[in-house]
Amino acid sequence: MRENIAEAWRTSLQVRFVGTVLIVSTIVMLVLGFALASVVTQRITATKIDLAAGEVERARAVVEEQIDSSGTSSSLQTRLNSARTAVTQRSQQNTEAPTVYEPVLLIQGGGGQAMSSPEGFNIPQRLQTFVSEGNVAYQFASVDRTDGSSYNALIVGTPTSAEVPDLQLYLVMNMESETATLALMQGLLATASIVVVVLLVGIAWLASQQIVSPVRSASRTAERFAAGHLRERMPVDGEDEMAVLAMSFNNMADKISRQINQLEEYGDLQRQFTSDVSHELRTPLTTVRMAADMIAAEEESLEGHTRRASQLMTRELDRFEELLGDLLEISRHDAGVADLATTKLDAHAPVWSAWEQTSHLARELDVEVELRLPEEPVLIEGDPRRIERIVRNLLANAIDHSEGNPVVVEMVANTEAVAITVTDHGVGLKPGQEELVFNRFWRADKSRKRHSGGTGLGLAIAREDALLHRGSLDAAGTPNVGSQFRLVIPRDPEEGFSSAPVELAAPRPLPAGHDTAEEDPDAR
Repeated sequence: MRENIAEAWRTSLQVRFVGTVLIVSTIVMLVLGFALASVVTQRITATKIDLAAGEVERARAVVEEQIDSSGTSSSLQTRLNSARTAVTQRSQQNTEAPTVYEPVLLIQGGGGQAMSSPEGFNIPQRLQTFVSEGNVAYQFASVDRTDGSSYNALIVGTPTSAEVPDLQLYLVMNMESETATLALMQGLLATASIVVVVLLVGIAWLASQQIVSPVRSASRTAERFAAGHLRERMPVDGEDEMAVLAMSFNNMADKISRQINQLEEYGDLQRQFTSDVSHELRTPLTTVRMAADMIAAEEESLEGHTRRASQLMTRELDRFEELLGDLLEISRHDAGVADLATTKLDAHAPVWSAWEQTSHLARELDVEVELRLPEEPVLIEGDPRRIERIVRNLLANAIDHSEGNPVVVEMVANTEAVAITVTDHGVGLKPGQEELVFNRFWRADKSRKRHSGGTGLGLAIAREDALLHRGSLDAAGTPNVGSQFRLVIPRDPEEGFSSAPVELAAPRPLPAGHDTAEEDPDAR
């Protein structure tokens, strides 16, 4: 329950608004109710105390007069009872301001002995102490009735100057009616507070609904527009701020739709142009290739500069053919017509095939290549031609940028996928270049010569081939330390993978004094 409330609070603007109104209004009503109850209680109490102070002065005069006129012939208890009766009668005869109270006369005797009228009435000891010191004092206390019950009362006490020494007069005023009045007022305040809070929450909900509903509608429209429904628009109702927002959104959507359509048309034209040019160049390239082969066949009879020109033409024709092949392949990926010719294969096979095609480059540049492959077969479902092309591009790229340092190819597998990492210790990658290396025709250093004769599309095609397998191809590196490329191919392209067999990590610097081994890479 608590998690649901927290989720609603975090995700719903209306819940936060209504909840805030509920909390604030509750606090305000509690403060106002407490303040109002305190003021009313103080006013009632002050009125009762003022009334009691006036009554106790009049009652004291009656008690002193009655005690002094009763003489000493009667017993002290009789005199006290007579004085108490006189005070009671006077209270009942006062029609101007009738006040209900019970008079109590108390004589504090030595040794803790006391005499009172009525007998046995219990006056709080603290109040007796204040009155015995000559003060007129009062105290709220609970008074016991003769039937065993009790009631709240205001007890006002005053010393007297009658003939009887240490005589104290107390008026016990019943506070039950005032207590009932305060309880009724508190109940009314609580009920009114609850009603007001509920009304405020309802008003807040209705007010927020007028704002949140258009916002939700705008959110749904934006989500559908982002999902590709470019004709989706917000309804414009009225002339308020939401109507202005709807018109602004619709205007933006119209412009974005036009731009998207233009970009799609441009992309289609670009892909079609690349494909058409690549196909159209096939025929003249084939003709030029045949002519170059005929010239190369008579190379021995050519002069030196002519022979050199023939060799350059043949090499550039090879590169041109490779570029055309890559352009056709990338155009197939762009058009979404590239498909997988999957088969059951051992992941070792495309790795060894790629190494055979790049080993000559390692020998030419004197680069040590170490293959760390598991001894047992690693069976996967995939397109061997595409996987071989990915590994070949990664190997050629690593050898080309290794600066003569070792290159390590490692294969790690788990139950879901196979990871192939190619690590070099060459120029490395600067921060932010981890994704740029997969852009088409991107080069970190345009003045750098490609020893492998690449077209600039190899890594872009390699990533597309990896994605076609529902795999991944990513890179990490450190400048002047090296770089690592990681290819992850799921064992089953239909299922994909959730976790890679090995983490991608930039290579560490080579140990000091490391010398590149001068041995034939084919020996591995």
